[in-house]
Amino acid sequence: MIRRLAAILLAGLGMAPGTGTADSDGPRYEILSFADLDGWAEDDHAAALSAFNETCRDLDDPDWRALCRAAADDPDPRAFFELFFRPVRITHGSDEALFTGYFEPELDGARSPDARYRYPVYALPPEARSAKGPWLSRRDILEGDTMQDRGLEIAWVDDPVELFFLQIQGSGRIRLPDGDVLRVGYGGSNGHDYRSIGLELIRRGTFTEHEVSADRIKSWVRDNPVEGRELLFHNPSYVFFREVSEVPAEKGPLGAMNRSITPMRSIAVDPDYTPLGAPVWIEKDGRDSLRRLMVAQDTGSAIKGAQRADIFVGTGAEAGDWAGSLRDPGRMVVLFPIQRAYALLPDPTL
Repeated sequence: MIRRLAAILLAGLGMAPGTGTADSDGPRYEILSFADLDGWAEDDHAAALSAFNETCRDLDDPDWRALCRAAADDPDPRAFFELFFRPVRITHGSDEALFTGYFEPELDGARSPDARYRYPVYALPPEARSAKGPWLSRRDILEGDTMQDRGLEIAWVDDPVELFFLQIQGSGRIRLPDGDVLRVGYGGSNGHDYRSIGLELIRRGTFTEHEVSADRIKSWVRDNPVEGRELLFHNPSYVFFREVSEVPAEKGPLGAMNRSITPMRSIAVDPDYTPLGAPVWIEKDGRDSLRRLMVAQDTGSAIKGAQRADIFVGTGAEAGDWAGSLRDPGRMVVLFPIQRAYALLPDPTL
């Protein structure tokens, strides 16, 4: 079946790599060969195929549906990707690749408030969902009475700083006093643009670019409670949550495709350039270099650009430490179905 589908997809296509742009101001597409991908032969393609299959069944486009049928037919993993895809490097303007990391945090909380658990994790209010533009700011939500006595609290946690970072990550687990775990996922936002408090601390001269990290920010906010509270208000964006009870504890949180994401195989991307569900080859440089095939299964408000990706590291404090220090250059290459890849190039007859 693999070879037959490959023959159908390859029929009539010129196989030489190519370069082009959709228009003078648009993205630039460069079709590469798999031999151009540094470390391709050494990767665990079976692990990448497993992550790809997690969301493949949700891809509706005809180009993808045939590939998903082949992916479910227990193919040789490396041969599957090499037969059905072509690597495409997408750039736009002077974009340089930037890789950061994110993780699923774990907080301590309870279903009901008490002296310890005082900070609510809110569900999305109906008026925020239906708002035509930005709704109330973070300050308005936390200092006003709009959210009071409405039953919108999913849980209460013991640390407002960790709750702030939970909102940045967009999903997490809350450990309850009886040992149970409550998983929450992204439920919507107030519509305000995200503003980085790390960049604000750099702007103020509190930290240099090389010093700033999630742990340093958390420590500074806790050591400076009054100024720290004001710093958190610098980001007017506010994320609401929903309880995610359908995801087994052993699986990762839900991504933007509403399927579990896989540690070190799933990335968040800008869907304006990289289609959700597509395999993406990562060549991350820096302290912990990485050469790996991942899958675009999530998005993020800070993930913008053709060469921008956020790597899902995993769950818990150790994953958070590594994710918080990850900020590296490199290159990302999207694997497109063959017909789709060559369709990205301009028509030479025009």
